[in-house]
Formats: sequence, structure tokens, C-alpha cells
Amino acid sequence: TPSSDPEKPLAVPNGELRLGGKVKKLRKPRTIYSSLQLQALNQRFQQTQYLALPERAELAAQLGLTQTQVKIWFQNKRSKYKKIMKQG
Repeated sequence: TPSSDPEKPLAVPNGELRLGGKVKKLRKPRTIYSSLQLQALNQRFQQTQYLALPERAELAAQLGLTQTQVKIWFQNKRSKYKKIMKQG
């Protein structure tokens, strides 16, 4: 049977991947932002590093992204910005 083959990855309902007995969490693929989206996000970040909920919802809707994608982009950008500032 195919399920007894340890080399064949088996997707299981709870979002995990089993490969040879080991369990690995399945991750969503990395979001690829269009240049237009990046331009808008960077422009907004220059205005403010933090978005209120309604602002985030509006920006996400305008750019065709989810609120989570916008939130995480801003978190990552703040982190990167602080790292650069720390270096001088």
C-alpha cells in the first residue's frame, strides 16, 4: 500500500506532513508582493511605522492583500529598520 512506504510524504488533516515517521508542520508559501504593493507599503511605512486596525484593513483592501499579510509586512519592516538603525 502507498501509506506504508516511508519515503512517500503523507498529508494529514491537521496541517502536518509525515515523512518517514517524522512530523513536520506545513507552512503557507511565502507571499510574493508585487512592485506596486511594495511601493505602497514602503510609502505608508515612511508616513507611519504603526497602523491602526482600520488603517490596516483599508490598506489591505486597496492592495488586494489580507490584513495579516499587511501586519506581518509592517512587523518585519520595523524589525529590519531597527536593525539598520542599531548598526548606525
